Amino acid sequence: MTKPLAGTTVLVTRPADQSSGLVKLLDQLGARSIVAPAIEIVPARSAALTAALRQLAGGEFDWITLTSRATVEMLRHRLTSPHDVRAQVAAIGEGTADAYRRWSRRRPDLVPPTFTTAGLARTFPSGTGRVLCARADIAPEGLEDALTAKGWTPTRVDAYRTRMPRSLPAEARTALRTGEVDAVTFTSASTVRGFIGALGAVKGSLKVVCIGPVTAKEARAHGLPVHAVASPHTVEGVAAAVERVLR
Repeated sequence: MTKPLAGTTVLVTRPADQSSGLVKLLDQLGARSIVAPAIEIVPARSAALTAALRQLAGGEFDWITLTSRATVEMLRHRLTSPHDVRAQVAAIGEGTADAYRRWSRRRPDLVPPTFTTAGLARTFPSGTGRVLCARADIAPEGLEDALTAKGWTPTRVDAYRTRMPRSLPAEARTALRTGEVDAVTFTSASTVRGFIGALGAVKGSLKVVCIGPVTAKEARAHGLPVHAVASPHTVEGVAAAVERVLR
């Protein structure tokens, strides 16, 4: 039986080490995937992060927020043991929650029904105490502001840094230039910015699929027409959205 996306080409802009899950899903649908990382995640090294992790292991935080799988990876590399996470854990979505569970053998205490930073902020309970917000260096401050409004004392530290490439891989540039690409997927606002920064104007009629509303807003702000937003806001949702717009 012919697969629904047979004969199509999809550009995957996730970091190279995070793209395999989406590529596998697209492959199962019959699409040809081209991995074209629009951002690179690199470790953050700072006295503030080191101090925050020491306090986390010492039980000085009541909560920690995990807003991406990259944050979980940082904890895995920087902490001696998952038991050093001596706080309640709030994960932004099921993908991040699964990454944390695989490492710690522990289910996060809070996963919002809507997998966005705003959804996490809305679902977070009111209370008092300290919350560790270990996030990307370029993440906006909205989460910390929302937690403060609910009575908490957030501590924001950079968990990792985001770099933008000067150009996309040669295969991706060629496929875009020759019109082979049918769809491009964006899984964060930073992948949109990295893609535009590396490529400039986008030519052709390729479909744009975004993982969530924040990413879609960023794409539209750069003049990209958004053809689908994943629901749920996961890589599985992205693959299903690609199937919808290309079938």
